[in-house]
Formats: sequence, structure tokens, C-alpha cells
Amino acid sequence: MLYALATWLHHHYVNGFNVFSYLTFRAILGVLTSLVFSFIAGPAIIRRLQVLKFGQVVRDDGPQSHLKKTGTPTMGGVLILSAIVISTLAWADLRNRFVWLALGVTLAFGAVGFADDWLKIKRKSSNGLSARQKYFWLSLAGLLTSSLIYVTATTPIETSLILPLVKHVTIPLGWFFIIWSYVVIVGSSNAVNLTDGLDGLAIMPTVLVASALAVFAYVTGNVKIADYLDIPYIAGVGELAIFCTSIVGAGLGFLWFNTYPAQIFMGDVGSLALGAALGVVAVLVRQEIVLAIMGGVFVAETVSVALQVGYFKWSGGKRIFRMAPLHHHYELKGWPEPRIIVRFWIVTLILVLIGLSTLKVR
Repeated sequence: MLYALATWLHHHYVNGFNVFSYLTFRAILGVLTSLVFSFIAGPAIIRRLQVLKFGQVVRDDGPQSHLKKTGTPTMGGVLILSAIVISTLAWADLRNRFVWLALGVTLAFGAVGFADDWLKIKRKSSNGLSARQKYFWLSLAGLLTSSLIYVTATTPIETSLILPLVKHVTIPLGWFFIIWSYVVIVGSSNAVNLTDGLDGLAIMPTVLVASALAVFAYVTGNVKIADYLDIPYIAGVGELAIFCTSIVGAGLGFLWFNTYPAQIFMGDVGSLALGAALGVVAVLVRQEIVLAIMGGVFVAETVSVALQVGYFKWSGGKRIFRMAPLHHHYELKGWPEPRIIVRFWIVTLILVLIGLSTLKVR
């Protein structure tokens, strides 16, 4: 909206407004807008959640140290999503289909998370939507989004698989693209959701991965840079850089209140939406494999749950980890919560740098 206003002013009155035509400048404004909004709105939202008694219900079968977190305001994802939406609508080109696809799936997954959180609070229980209900609605949103991406694609590269580190190799996926992108979006959503178990553990890796995806979106949507880096060019996808930087600002603003010991939790409304946001951007910029590398912490958390459940059933009650997801394993080994959080952040930073290096190593 503000981008459209600035463009109109540039054409009719003031040449200086031309600065808003630069994607990099608007991406910076995206970070700042969502960050400032989070700083301003955060305290009010926390107070409101406290008044409404929207407190976290902690499972009694988890680490005993988490019981003291009972009652901490949850559903803080509403703050994150509000900041992302406001910033994106302000600075992105709203004629761009990629922007609406990203916003749409993010809000759809956020709605499922909101319903889950609401039921937990209403029932005063750690049980919200049933696993079947949650899987149905997430799958529906994921399949609709994947189908929309497929039918609105204008070039073959938009539905082809790109292999990192390999030049001039693309694998046309055809209709299988719908299944592939569905798995990426829903899988990414659930992976972030599983990681969101300690104060600040999920949000900082999300910020780091979103920052890297902003770079991928920018270079993929710039014909000259894409040609120089020898990566496929996708017209218009650069606008997703603003969506990504809005996630960065919103995430950092939320971390201000979510850092240990947390004043607020994001809840499923935040974790499911943010995971879907990362997944859909990776699909749109054709970097799903790189997302798996950069989001290695999310992948490890998900794999730890799958291995734990599978081995438990196969072995008749034995476990690989002391508790899953993986961060609980380290908690039960005696690691202090801040140590686990910061080390997972450091690992994510390393993986993000490895992911970014694939832009040049081809």
C-alpha cells in the first residue's frame, strides 16, 4: 500500500520517491516496519493475553522443569503474523502473485494453529485439535496452495526441481510438483512446530533461514544476478524478499519478549504459520533442497521424533533418545536450557552459511 503510494507520488510530484522502486530499500523497510510494530504492540498483546488468561498449558509427561512455565501467555504468534502482514502489505508490490501465495498459506496455517491453541486454552488441557483434524486442515491448505502454484506457473522452471551444486540440471516434475510442494510446505510447518519447545529455540533459526531465503528470492528474481550465478531466473519472485524480511523483523521483535525466560510463547498459531511460510518461499524460489540444509535443526528435531516413535514400536518399548524431540533429550542430559538454545542457533547459522554458499559453488 505504501509502495503504491510512493510510486504514485514519484510519477506525479517528487522524483525522490523513486528510492521506493528499489527492492533492497523496501526489504530493509520490511524488517524495520515489522520490528517496530512488534516492539510497540508486544507489551499490549502480552497484557491482553494475561487478562484473558490465555496461559500455556504444559504437558505433565514432559520435562519437569517446564511445569514452571504453566500460565505464561501463549498465542504470541498473533503478534508475529500481524507484523508480517502489515509490513508485507505496506512495502510489497500487491500486484505480484507470489506475495499473495505466500501470505495466503501463512495465514491459512496460522488459522489452524489458532484453532488448536484456542481449544487447548478453552479445555485447560494440552490437547487441542485431534491429530486427524489438524492433519486434515493442514493438508487441505497445503494441497490448495500447491495446486495454485502449479496452475499459475508461467514457465517450466517454476515446477522443476533444481539441484544445488549442479549446473544446468533441472528435473521437470509435472503434476508431481503438487505432491512435492505439499510435502515441503506441510513438512516444514510441522518441523518448526516440533522445534518450538524452548524459549527462543524456534524463532531465531526461523529468522536466520528467512534471511537466507530473502537472498535467494532477490537473486532468483534479478535477471542479471541470476545469469551471473548461473541459477534459473523467475520473473517477479524477488518481491518475496520483502515477505522474508518482514518475517525477520517480526521474529526479532518477538524474540525480544520470547528470549529466556520467556514472557510469551508463540503457540501453534505462530509455529505452524512460520514453518509454512519458510516452506512456501523455498518452493516458489525453487530451493527446497537448500531449505532442508539450512533448516537442519528443524529436520533433526523431526527425524528424532520419527525415530523415537518407530523404534519404540519396533522394539517393544525401548527408546533411542531420553525424550523426543531432540532438544528434550539434551534437557534430560542436564544441559541448561539457554545452552541448548544458543547451540542450536549456532548450528543453524553454520547451516545457513552452507546453504548460501550453494549460490556460488556450482
